[in-house]
Amino acid sequence: MTNGAPPHHNPPPGVPPGGNPGAAPPPDSYFTETRKGEVNELRQLLRTFSSERDPNRKRDIIKKVIAYMTLGIDVSRLFTEMMLAIETRDLVIKKMVYLFLCNYATTHPELAQMCTNTLQKDCGNDDPMVRGLALRALCSLRLPQMVEYISEPLRKSLTDNHAYVRKTGVMGILKLYHLDTAAFERCNFVDILYDMLRDPDASVVSNCILVLGEIMSRGENGGMAINRPIILHLLNRIHEFSEFGIVAVLDLVPRYTPANEEEAYQMMNLLDPILRTSNSAAVLGTIRAFLSLAEQMEDSEEMTKQVVMRVKAPLVTITVSSIPELTHCLLKNIDVLIDIAPGVFDDEYRQFYIRYTEPSHVKFLKLQILPKLANDVNSPEIVVELAEYVDDVNTKLSRLALRALARIACRLSSQEAAEGIVLRLVEYLDDDSGHISSEAATSLSMVLRKHPHLKELTAHRLPRALRYIKEPSGKTAILFLLGEYADHVPGAPYAVEKLIDGYDNISSPDVKRGLLHATIKLFFKRPPECQKMLGRLLKKATEDVSNQDLHDRALMYYRLLRASPNLAEAVVGTSVTIPVGKAFCEDDDEVLRDELMREFNSLSILYGKTQENFIQEEYRVKFVRMAKEEAPHPPAQAPTADLTNETGIESDMAAASLSAPVGEAPPTSSQLPNSSQSEVVADLLDFGDSATPAPPALDPSTVTPTTALSLTAMTMTGDDYQTLWSAQPDLINITIPFSVLPSTSDVESLLAECQIMTMASGELPAELKFFLYCRESEGSGSVYLLQLAIQKSPVEMGLVMKTDHGEKAEQLVEVVKQALKGYIM
Repeated sequence: MTNGAPPHHNPPPGVPPGGNPGAAPPPDSYFTETRKGEVNELRQLLRTFSSERDPNRKRDIIKKVIAYMTLGIDVSRLFTEMMLAIETRDLVIKKMVYLFLCNYATTHPELAQMCTNTLQKDCGNDDPMVRGLALRALCSLRLPQMVEYISEPLRKSLTDNHAYVRKTGVMGILKLYHLDTAAFERCNFVDILYDMLRDPDASVVSNCILVLGEIMSRGENGGMAINRPIILHLLNRIHEFSEFGIVAVLDLVPRYTPANEEEAYQMMNLLDPILRTSNSAAVLGTIRAFLSLAEQMEDSEEMTKQVVMRVKAPLVTITVSSIPELTHCLLKNIDVLIDIAPGVFDDEYRQFYIRYTEPSHVKFLKLQILPKLANDVNSPEIVVELAEYVDDVNTKLSRLALRALARIACRLSSQEAAEGIVLRLVEYLDDDSGHISSEAATSLSMVLRKHPHLKELTAHRLPRALRYIKEPSGKTAILFLLGEYADHVPGAPYAVEKLIDGYDNISSPDVKRGLLHATIKLFFKRPPECQKMLGRLLKKATEDVSNQDLHDRALMYYRLLRASPNLAEAVVGTSVTIPVGKAFCEDDDEVLRDELMREFNSLSILYGKTQENFIQEEYRVKFVRMAKEEAPHPPAQAPTADLTNETGIESDMAAASLSAPVGEAPPTSSQLPNSSQSEVVADLLDFGDSATPAPPALDPSTVTPTTALSLTAMTMTGDDYQTLWSAQPDLINITIPFSVLPSTSDVESLLAECQIMTMASGELPAELKFFLYCRESEGSGSVYLLQLAIQKSPVEMGLVMKTDHGEKAEQLVEVVKQALKGYIM
């Protein structure tokens, strides 16, 4: 012993330290194994990651980390090791590491800040895929403290020379908007997004549309602000978009108000090719756009019918070749189109026959549509087809088939067709299946309200049906028929009396009400036979407290009879026949249908109710149609440009990004000043009317010539420029190598000193583009049009010249070279 410490004794074998020698050893546990655990194993593998030479082995290590993460195992302790693994050229590994970082950013914000410098560094990588992935990961961290690190990489990505980086940056803007709205507004990204609608890559433009739509959905416009220049620019480029982008563009069309019918027809012609696509979303979006344009025309009803006729074939083709879920959605939209344009789909009725492989919900919907397609010509074939479905093992399908037969009889004015259907329904009254006989009785009551002259065909079967039908709905329908047509049913009072005697055994309130109604009608038609049994029924019904409506109704009948039997007969005993062309009150949903048409191609059609009934107010996006713009001025007779030619002036300038400031939306025609640069901007960017105006008025004032080719100042509008450019062929098309990339302002100022004026200019991701013009001061006074495209890598200038007289074209080229000699190699 030392310093009074107790002596140390080793415990006997099998006894835990500190335990009693006689105590039992602890049971085996899962956690007593010698393994260090999955996370520790992964840490050891990651520490050897940099020395591993096999690229597949490296991928497997990172894959294992991601696999554990997806299983819910917390591998955030590996954050440091994963950060070291990001330094690789393997894109697959980078993607997985970025996924790891984004997954643990919100739960471990202090760890996420460690990767900021690495991600910012990758945003400047030479590989555009790495730049895009790094930017996406940086924006996906979604931490408030990361806002200051996101804004600048986002802004740079929007002018990147690769489309993948630009479209990733556009989506990053949306993430920044949801993360910090104030920072988003300070960066003025809305103006930049509108400017990027002219981007040469369609995927970038479609992302801009979606981001602007979501950002501005809570604004007064209910989404992205649009006008004629924007909508025509997008529609002219719609063939460049993917199916996803096409749908985004189509969603804008219903919010636009065309200036006149000519413009509406022009838009329809641009959209018509989309109907040939196999994408159902694009086809339905086109239909919605067509219907919206047709609604704003003078004869909207006739135009709507023509639209439905045009879209019928592609819509039916997609419906019959789609998966069941998609087929159901398409059938819902077809059902609405049939309502607004009756008769258009009648010749396609065979496409709506049921297939045995279809799921039940598709079969039910087809049975709802088939009666609407029946006419005097095809109704016999449809009736035979529906009769086959009556015996189906699915009871709901069988009931719907019987209701469809009844609806056909109610719609058609043909007495022959209605009589054939009534005879079939009468036969079903004796069917052994309870649901068939009951539904047949309900269907008969519906048909006879429209065709009362067919009552004699049913009279002899009603007493027997009342005895054997057990379902309350069927029994109530038979009681209704007995009360309405008692004068044609000799045994009607006696059949009803048996039910009155067994009143206490009736459990259904509907049957009791039907019995009361039938008995009082029988009383007015055959008083001697029904007087006593009506008294017994009124006594029992007024004493029945199981149903308040039944009690009150019986009391009302009793008091009416006491006050005046004649008055009671006028109130209760009247039969009303509904004309064939008029719908029942319960089926008259014209107001709802009009509201649903405004929400065509949405969940409202599937649910059969407007968005107010299933979307909370804070999540609704209001539909706002843009104000109608003034019609463009009629063009003068001049050669017109081929707007579909991708090498034309408008296609080239559609890709330019102007140095002029852009507002929240490109200006409308009413906002543009006359004879100003802003007027030129809209049209040259393919944002304006493509019409050819009158020839330009040239300013004859001259200046002292400074070169062998003397030039003079002149004025020209954007329309004049387009007219001349479209009418003249390329005279010169050369490439000049540059040693240094100039700025846009330097090129403009140097050329302006030589009286070569700039119509429009801008910097694109891959080039600088200029549209120039000048006029010869002597001789013929020829006007020269030039396009300069200065590539950034390699640095070289493409020059295209057009003119009506090319005698001094080579001299003008020398003037341009002399002006830019400081940059030419």
